[in-house]
Amino acid sequence: MTTVGKSEIIQKVAEKSGISNAKASQAVNATLDSIADALKKGEEVRITGFGSFRVTHTKEKMGRHPRTGEPIQIPAGKRPSFSPGSKLVEAARSSAS
Repeated sequence: MTTVGKSEIIQKVAEKSGISNAKASQAVNATLDSIADALKKGEEVRITGFGSFRVTHTKEKMGRHPRTGEPIQIPAGKRPSFSPGSKLVEAARSSAS
């Protein structure tokens, strides 16, 4: 399995849309910034077929310090979450075949 990073996504966007890497970089960055801005406002971002981004609330819980094994209190918080859409799920299934 290989990892695809932001620069590879920018390159693919440039190739598929016929625009320069600089313009593709602006488009990808604007998209990611828009998603982050919506999440900061507590909004859900839904991209049909691809998936949904939302902020979920985590409860306070007990954990263990990884080095010492000592019990520690993990505070409640917020974290981004992603639920894949139907087209993304199908794409992942077809790549595993």
